[in-house]
Amino acid sequence: MTRLDSSSDPPLPDAGEPAASPAPALGDDATARACLTAVAEPGDPALGLLLDEHGAAAVWQALRDGGTPQPPPGVRPQDLAKRAARWRGRAAGLDPDTLLGATAELGSRLIVPGDPGWPTQLDQLGQRRPYALWVRGAHDLRHACLRSVAIVGARAASAYGLHVAADLAWGLGQRSWAVVSGGAYGIDSAAHRGSLAAGAPAVAVLACGLDLAYPRGNENLFADIAARGALVSEHPPGAPPSRHGFLVRNRIIAALTPGTVIVEAGLRSGALNTARHGQDLHRAVMAVPGPITSALSAGCHRLLRDGAAVCVTGTDDVVEQVGRIGADLRPEHGGTALDPDSLDGTARRVLDAVPDRACAGTASIAQTCGLDLDTALSSLGLLAAAGFIERGPSGWRARRPPRRPSG
Repeated sequence: MTRLDSSSDPPLPDAGEPAASPAPALGDDATARACLTAVAEPGDPALGLLLDEHGAAAVWQALRDGGTPQPPPGVRPQDLAKRAARWRGRAAGLDPDTLLGATAELGSRLIVPGDPGWPTQLDQLGQRRPYALWVRGAHDLRHACLRSVAIVGARAASAYGLHVAADLAWGLGQRSWAVVSGGAYGIDSAAHRGSLAAGAPAVAVLACGLDLAYPRGNENLFADIAARGALVSEHPPGAPPSRHGFLVRNRIIAALTPGTVIVEAGLRSGALNTARHGQDLHRAVMAVPGPITSALSAGCHRLLRDGAAVCVTGTDDVVEQVGRIGADLRPEHGGTALDPDSLDGTARRVLDAVPDRACAGTASIAQTCGLDLDTALSSLGLLAAAGFIERGPSGWRARRPPRRPSG
């Protein structure tokens, strides 16, 4: 696991938010919420009720004093006592100044409910709303997510799934829609890269502290997202990933956006958890069909069979579900092509490795670039979606990007 060092990142453009200062000036509520992210499990409804009843500063002070906050209605005293014992144990060794200092060193910022940059759609999570969010990146999170779509799916995705995810994200980016996903290998990575390639913001909601590159192979992708979008976590710096963290993270992905697209998901995929959160929040839930013989698409097919998702096969279908009449539901301008300079370094390496006439297999291209197969597949799907390459009879080959219409 690699720590992300903001000093090696490209300079961040001014997006109207102040950069983190060496000594963050946070109020009592924000400081208390920052500390609570370090001692309590994310999305705990009992703590959510406590915060509503007493306020974050009072709850944190009670824990630091070795006590237990007064149980609010709906929380049994014996249950709260067990939770508070865990929280007090973690709080005993926590120094708020050190925690906030790590935030400043990372170049990140803390936002809490009520802040101007807080995405108010998260408040629909009720008592499971994040206590606070740690954000690192060039974009205002609230603004980026007002016009966004979540794209999630399998980590061990097929070439088909990677192609579709990159294609959808790129098409949405061309219409100025941001893409929100989880930063994992497979569908998540393809979606992030497609969004960035289109010049749109990418938002990655991580299940660990923002100083940790997890998965490690996506370290460069996370740096690109921080430079042109936003990395988000409800975990403080230094928090390692956990299975529980991945599951509870999905509610944030679903809540940030007006709609979620599932691209390849097995019957036990975590992407289906995101879909369920979307349904609970009355968001648009969409699924991409796949081959009927593919176990990777079985979860998508079940959503479609049960009427839990709308079938989508392209950008137009997605925008029809989440767009505003008049502003979005109009024909897309025909024939666009990406400027090669807009591609990230990984995609440019892969493009250079694709032959002009003869075909090359995915494994051969990955070896030439020194990349793992998953990363190479993701970039190939993005390049195909953007019109740089195409599938030939025995692999990939370059093709001329589509020309823009004249006149």
